[in-house]
Amino acid sequence: MFNPQEFNRAASALCEYGRILYSRGWSPATSSNYSVRLNDACCALTSSGKHKGELAPKDILAVDWQGNALTDGKPSAETLLHTQLYQRDSDIGAVLHTHSPVAVVLSQVWQSDAISLTGWELQKAFAGEDSHEGTVTFPLFANHQDIHRLATLVEDTMQQQGQGHAYLIRGHGVYTWGKDLASCFRHLEALENLLGYQLELLKLGAVKQS
Repeated sequence: MFNPQEFNRAASALCEYGRILYSRGWSPATSSNYSVRLNDACCALTSSGKHKGELAPKDILAVDWQGNALTDGKPSAETLLHTQLYQRDSDIGAVLHTHSPVAVVLSQVWQSDAISLTGWELQKAFAGEDSHEGTVTFPLFANHQDIHRLATLVEDTMQQQGQGHAYLIRGHGVYTWGKDLASCFRHLEALENLLGYQLELLKLGAVKQS
């Protein structure tokens, strides 16, 4: 099924990052969920309804790609948004879903179905991006309580437009991924700052929506 020692290491790491993300205001209260790939069939995932600043190893469970619990715990309602990513790309080793004020507000007021950014040096924090002259694009999806429907929409969009580095759900938050937790966190930190730049430009009337 999976290596228990690897599961324990993943659980400890998810708890550590939970405290970091909570301290930054990106995962208030019981919002958000985080995961780490265990093998080609399952991942470690934060249990539903747990305060992210107070996570303990008992608050982490293992789930398969269909979202079924393999250990004690209640899978997040959004589990399939994690497993969709793991199934499509074997190089994805971690996924972070957060609810920062910047991401939630910008996703709610941005009119088009994607945010494209060019010219920011911080774009190079994303794996594979080596120039500020390139463009990074983050799709925006309408929020749905039907997570299977949303996961299917995300997969269809990635098949048509490419996988990218992250996406936003309107009025909800962001999903970011990487080869491991450290890379995923780097992507998330870059994303948060880039979205903050965009929100400030929008407030100043210095950027037009399209």
